[in-house]
Amino acid sequence: MIVGAVAGVLRRFSPAQNSLYPRCPIYEVVHLKCPGCGGTRALAALVQGRFIEAMHLNALTTLLLPIAAAYSFQWYWRFARSGVDRWPPVSHAAVYAALAASSIFTVLRNLPLRLFQ
Repeated sequence: MIVGAVAGVLRRFSPAQNSLYPRCPIYEVVHLKCPGCGGTRALAALVQGRFIEAMHLNALTTLLLPIAAAYSFQWYWRFARSGVDRWPPVSHAAVYAALAASSIFTVLRNLPLRLFQ
């Protein structure tokens, strides 16, 4: 129900056209895009079926969404079967890999475009 509500809000109130959503404080202060910049707009694009646009807005969010969904489903499955209300454990390697991917993504998205031409 929560996912449906969030999808409905994103579909009804586009982040690109509404001031309902907060602005990134990191971008406002240092004018560099953090790993989450564009994530809400990417989710709104996904809700409307525009995958390419979502990748352009925030590839990290778009690519990690299925992993987050699978992890959430695993929690729900454990909770429904045994009533255990704890998140499944995450290995240290997975945490370090996510931090590394996030750091690399942040550096790459803030490089001047002329380096890639």
